[in-house]
Amino acid sequence: MDRILGIDYGRKRVGVAVSDPLGIFASALDTVPAAKIIDYIKNYAAKETVTRIVVGYPMNMDNKPSEAAADVDVFLKNLAKQIPGIPVTLEDERFTSVLAHRAMIDGGMKAKDRRDKNSVDRISAAIILQSYLDKKNNGR
Repeated sequence: MDRILGIDYGRKRVGVAVSDPLGIFASALDTVPAAKIIDYIKNYAAKETVTRIVVGYPMNMDNKPSEAAADVDVFLKNLAKQIPGIPVTLEDERFTSVLAHRAMIDGGMKAKDRRDKNSVDRISAAIILQSYLDKKNNGR
């Protein structure tokens, strides 16, 4: 079944989300050490048909890339070299951490659990992917 992966890339950790087979809903999947994300994607793609990877791209309020964009650019080059067969789409990731924290509060997650950065990364990846899916599906 076709899947789209969502990536919230960070220097230390990478949040990963996945779409349902119909490409309507995004679900938080995992948090992976940044050094292991390419292998993780390769292994996932060996089990599931990944048709696209949506990567959150950090932008400033003036629509220019933020300082963190340089790290994402390095990841994107490595991703293109290591996994050339899967197209990549960039999605603006402004406010995803704020939205992730809001989702955790609204979902009733305890304060102690909300401090777990792995949860924030996974949920941020799901928000990035859901944003892409909503745009794609509204354009049908």
